[in-house]
Amino acid sequence: MATDADKIKVTILPTGTMHADLTWLLIDPQRMATRGNPGKQRDWVPVPTHVVYIEHPDGTKLLWDAGVPRDWEQRWGPTGLDQFFPVDEVTDDTWLDSRLDQLNLEPGDIDYLLLSHLHMDHAANAKLWQDTGTRIVVDEAEKQGALGFDGYNKGAHIKSDYDGLELDTITEDTQLLPGVTLLRTPGHTWGTLSLQVDLADSGTMLFTSDSLYLRESYGPPPIAAGIVYDTVAWFASVEKIRSVEEKTGATIVFGHAADQMAELRTGPGNYYT
Repeated sequence: MATDADKIKVTILPTGTMHADLTWLLIDPQRMATRGNPGKQRDWVPVPTHVVYIEHPDGTKLLWDAGVPRDWEQRWGPTGLDQFFPVDEVTDDTWLDSRLDQLNLEPGDIDYLLLSHLHMDHAANAKLWQDTGTRIVVDEAEKQGALGFDGYNKGAHIKSDYDGLELDTITEDTQLLPGVTLLRTPGHTWGTLSLQVDLADSGTMLFTSDSLYLRESYGPPPIAAGIVYDTVAWFASVEKIRSVEEKTGATIVFGHAADQMAELRTGPGNYYT
């Protein structure tokens, strides 16, 4: 009988919660003001963030995304987005550096840092891995877009989060290791990725990052968000995710769903196999 040491292990680590107006996440006509109800109440909702630590039985260690920064007010202030997405529900033990300590890891112990995209709440801590020898992987279109502008930021891309890093890229769906596959799901940004992990006991888990913020985003029908670079590509990516779910029976883990995060096993020691 296979033991846990022979299986891929997945640990979901919450890394602090932002709050935001729901419209950023879900352009739902039912929630919008109308002529008959012009003063309809806006929804100020929790937007949790997380990273995923993956231990492969061949000894490889991978991390999916890099969480929000401790100095978010300073770094996000010049963009104005600190007013729309404050990281206002977080304890010291949930910042990414604390999470690594809890796992008895140094940044250089991670073999692959997989960045779903380079927005400020997913790549903010990427420079912890500068000059560590860790392979940092992003989508090629994301790299080109995120480095292809002048100035401090372009929307939620803050260039100082990732410029100067050696970024390896993919241009197609890529199996990094047996059971660990990056899927190209653009639309939210130029090159947003999703992560498919095929587990022995729990089945396939598909981490969508911001390709799907919420259960409601997925539908059917899908409901788009306030931050989508290419709506046509986004809808196509949602259906790609749906096809993987139908084929594998995957558990879809949404990018910022507070209700789902409360249901999942999270934190060090609470892994899936």
